[in-house]
Amino acid sequence: MVIEKLHEVGSTSSYLRAERPDAPHGTVVSAHTQTAGRGQRGNSWEAEPGMNLTFSVMLRPDGVEARAQYSLSEAVATAIATALRRHLPDPKRLTIKWPNDIYYDDSKIAGILIENSLAGSHISKAIAGIGINVNQTRFLSDAPNPISLKQITGLSYDTGALLEEIAAAVIAAVDSLPAEAPELHELYLSMLWRRAGAHPYREPGGDPFMAEITAIAPTGHLTLRRPDGTEKTYAFKEVIALI
Repeated sequence: MVIEKLHEVGSTSSYLRAERPDAPHGTVVSAHTQTAGRGQRGNSWEAEPGMNLTFSVMLRPDGVEARAQYSLSEAVATAIATALRRHLPDPKRLTIKWPNDIYYDDSKIAGILIENSLAGSHISKAIAGIGINVNQTRFLSDAPNPISLKQITGLSYDTGALLEEIAAAVIAAVDSLPAEAPELHELYLSMLWRRAGAHPYREPGGDPFMAEITAIAPTGHLTLRRPDGTEKTYAFKEVIALI
């Protein structure tokens, strides 16, 4: 693992893609200040300079097929969640919200955005952009539900040490693929947010409805069951979990 620390950059993922396209597996780029961080659904990522972790990891998985690329997302998400749980007094309250946000109760503590590049039927490289709320205690953007480690525990954290711990965990999890993909999938399911019971969802432009998670396929597709017993399977962005 090689960590490159930048003072200010628009996006660590964009920097890796444009400036370090040939960076070896395990290259980490971290920014003290990230001015154009991106999240899922095209959202921006708020991070007070120097208070949180904003970094990207160049990943070159060995033997992961394009059709199994969701296993890469599961590896990254479970590695981050497992590492963060070690710092919490009630670790099981930290979960993974499908597809790969990290939640503490109903608040978001970390976000992940993975951009894959394919070579034939396999993933040649992936850039995992990761934002983790660490020491920030006031959030000023319109993000609906942010929370930080410090808000949960009241403690301040060494962001450098935390970066090394989490980046190493991510790289190790990806290095275990594809052999340990089934085990990672089971771990992912065990850490899933709202795994049991019915909760509110909405299809884009539709009315809210109650449903429970019945399955998440290795492809990442989510299957929900409504109270009347009907089931429907969704791809990412085809259904929204309501807080």
